[in-house]
Amino acid sequence: MTSARGPYDVIVGAGLLGSLPRLLADRDLDRSVLVVSCPPVWRRYARRIGGLRRRAGVMVMGDGERAKTLRTAAAIYDACVRHTLDRAGTVVALGGGVVGDVGGFAAATYLRGVNLVQVPTTLLAQVDSAIGGKVAVNLPAGKNLVGAFHSPSLVVCDPDALATLPAREFRAGLYEVVKYGVLGSAALFGRLERQLPAILARDTAVLTPLIAECCRIKADIVQRDERESGPRRALNFGHTIGHALEAITAYRRFKHGEAVAHGMRAAAWISMREGTLSAADGLRLDDLLDRLGRLPPVSDLKARDALATIGRDKKVVAGRLHFVLADGLGATRTTTRVSSRDLAAALRAIGLRA
Repeated sequence: MTSARGPYDVIVGAGLLGSLPRLLADRDLDRSVLVVSCPPVWRRYARRIGGLRRRAGVMVMGDGERAKTLRTAAAIYDACVRHTLDRAGTVVALGGGVVGDVGGFAAATYLRGVNLVQVPTTLLAQVDSAIGGKVAVNLPAGKNLVGAFHSPSLVVCDPDALATLPAREFRAGLYEVVKYGVLGSAALFGRLERQLPAILARDTAVLTPLIAECCRIKADIVQRDERESGPRRALNFGHTIGHALEAITAYRRFKHGEAVAHGMRAAAWISMREGTLSAADGLRLDDLLDRLGRLPPVSDLKARDALATIGRDKKVVAGRLHFVLADGLGATRTTTRVSSRDLAAALRAIGLRA
């Protein structure tokens, strides 16, 4: 994949975690290394990364969205200092999307930028957040409000890491795969419908090409618009409302993918009202989301609280919200014509209170 910082490899394959020391050495990324992880991931995979564990510094941060803060980033800076990382040093983010985002943000800003290697261990991170160079931390006012564009030097996706992922975390990642089907590939959407039992059984032979296809779709979009001024906005399908739901519940109720699933339902509702998505395709999306399992409830949440958060979203530019609609299955369009009234109606349609 190509970025402003130069080309980098996105490698997908079973058993790659054990090859991590060699993959770094082959790219001269092992001069000084800090591995950033979280407790459950580090306990599970510390031994699997072999010699890298013995040579690298390690910083184990808090787990979950509530750890995605400037305070955590500052703790990573302190670890970089202790382990004498210089401008040729490398931060290896070993974990899910939160670890990748915070570790990546620290790599982007320490010494004005050091090397970053993303080693995502959740499905959501493998298909989405580890690729494309967007790194950030949250503020109480909203998600990802402090961030940077900092492309990794390498992304390593090992589907074997998904075998022990809790069922809820795995399903949360599948919602992002559904998103890629909606925005970039009707064929991928159909494959999800047909192969869902094997996917839920975590059949590596099915998961590996699925992950690779999502990476390909995202890489193609990001290479055309690295800094999200146009085509990259498509990746926000379902995220405007999803991020608001996360924020108004203090990042405690939803896994990211679950909030995005609610957001996709709302975006599909608006898309059908705007005539860009047929009722039949909207029903297919609803049915596929239902087959993935029950989502956390939204019936106790207030639409006006979500609207207030959307007003502070980073997708608001010069006072205008850029909202992503489904343009059938396999494509999207971005509009600035979705009003607060439209959003409120969509929020009520998915179950929020007025």
